[in-house]
Amino acid sequence: MARRLRFNGTGSGVNGCPAVHEDLDTGEVIIHGPALTDPDDIARLRHLGDGEVPIVVPRELLVDFGPKEVTRVPNIIGLDEFDRLFTGFKHTAWRLETRRRYASDEGTDTYAQFLRGEPVDWTGRDPEWCAERREQVALGKRFERVRVVDNPPAPGQLYLLDNARRNSSVGEDIRQLWRAEAERLQLPEEDFWIFDSRLVARLNFDDADNLANVELITEPVEVNRYAQARDAATHYAVPYEEFAARLAASE
Repeated sequence: MARRLRFNGTGSGVNGCPAVHEDLDTGEVIIHGPALTDPDDIARLRHLGDGEVPIVVPRELLVDFGPKEVTRVPNIIGLDEFDRLFTGFKHTAWRLETRRRYASDEGTDTYAQFLRGEPVDWTGRDPEWCAERREQVALGKRFERVRVVDNPPAPGQLYLLDNARRNSSVGEDIRQLWRAEAERLQLPEEDFWIFDSRLVARLNFDDADNLANVELITEPVEVNRYAQARDAATHYAVPYEEFAARLAASE
């Protein structure tokens, strides 16, 4: 079975070498870079086994992109603290949504209305949430989302595509990205918010698609990895109106 590898980073902005990857299941770190080839240098290495290839990497690569802890201990925050992030940030809140369904959506009357094929009237829904979004946008702050969509889209994804009308009306920038494109870009299969390119709130879900907890990530290397995913997703994602029009035209 192929490893589940996560790209941590590279010390080169030109050819991507050398670079660090991490095995998400075993925690093993994989480094690639230029091979050490001088026979005299190789002869001085201790314990170089058969099949092993010595490589040369700058010290900064390990400092910047190597794991800082042997065992990572997640920093789980309460929902009240999570809510405060949406008013405490300075300029940009951005989310990647990757799931096929969210249990919290399916318990709403708007979801039932949508499944019945009835037009959903989003006017007046979640007035406190909408008021808070408008207040923050009026302060010059930006809310943006990229939603990953399967082909064909799951019912919950179509519901969120319709819901984008409500979010957009309060100032959010909503974009869609086909899952095949997300996989090509090697985006993380995680739901997360990133605030001010400084901290990440990763949303962890249980097997029933309920939100289990929120993990706060502030370690700079980890935050940078999410910021790179944000930049790639935003570049290739399509505004929801355009995505919806293309989807309707293909039916």
